[in-house]
Amino acid sequence: MGGTAPALTVTDLTAGYGPVHALRRVSLTVPAGAVVTVLGGNGAGKSTLLRAVSRTLRFHGGAVVSGTVAAAGRPLDGLPPDRVVAAGVCQVPEGRQVFARMSVEDNLRAGGLARRGDRAAKAAALRRVHELFPVLAERSRQPAGLLSGGEQQMLAVGRALMAAPELLLLDEPSLGLAPLMAARIADAVREINAQGTAVLLVEQNAALALRLASHAYVLEVGEVTLSGPADELAASDEVRRRYLGVVDADAAADAARARAAHPVLSRWDEEARVPARGLRRKENR
Repeated sequence: MGGTAPALTVTDLTAGYGPVHALRRVSLTVPAGAVVTVLGGNGAGKSTLLRAVSRTLRFHGGAVVSGTVAAAGRPLDGLPPDRVVAAGVCQVPEGRQVFARMSVEDNLRAGGLARRGDRAAKAAALRRVHELFPVLAERSRQPAGLLSGGEQQMLAVGRALMAAPELLLLDEPSLGLAPLMAARIADAVREINAQGTAVLLVEQNAALALRLASHAYVLEVGEVTLSGPADELAASDEVRRRYLGVVDADAAADAARARAAHPVLSRWDEEARVPARGLRRKENR
């Protein structure tokens, strides 16, 4: 990327809710034009991270305690959420959160309110969204609440794109969707990125996320414990075991021998833990 500033730089970010720190000294980078994913279980701090970047954390009763956030080299610290959008960073929240009683078209137009530019620029943005999601053009006058879950997710992404972001924050875009619809959303993310928009993707579907991303971070209890190229994390024993549901052959054989020697009731069999092998973890500070 030459001398291009990263789309996002998070440095030593600590944030939380009251006395509870949901994030502790988290640092990550999204290169310009890249897709980066953040993996982790429930409560790991993934949504808190996106809210801290988009400056919406206070709406959820939280606050940034320390650390810095910059988009394309411009500090976002202290900005209100609308100024963050104007700076080129838009979040698609978990759960879609479309305006159910408003039409599809009005939802999209609402997304463009923070965009600078004339009517022609906004019309071009709307055409881009319709090309990406033709169903939104077909149902433009329909109330958004009557769309299917997958269509509402398309609308939520399209609404964010109306602001012409340089960085798109996606919070669990495949959550609750059928596999076919999740694949369509993934294709849309690829196309959005191919058109030049960087993406920070929070996703529990680790297999999907690692296919989309070039780089990945793993959050555990508010701390980055693993990071690296997405293909390397996808190949690591611990990520495969914990997030992809895959156990290496030797560990599987060991577990099978243990079960044969010490039978257990099937209802408890799921709770067995098999140690991961050969993974280098980041040391806790």
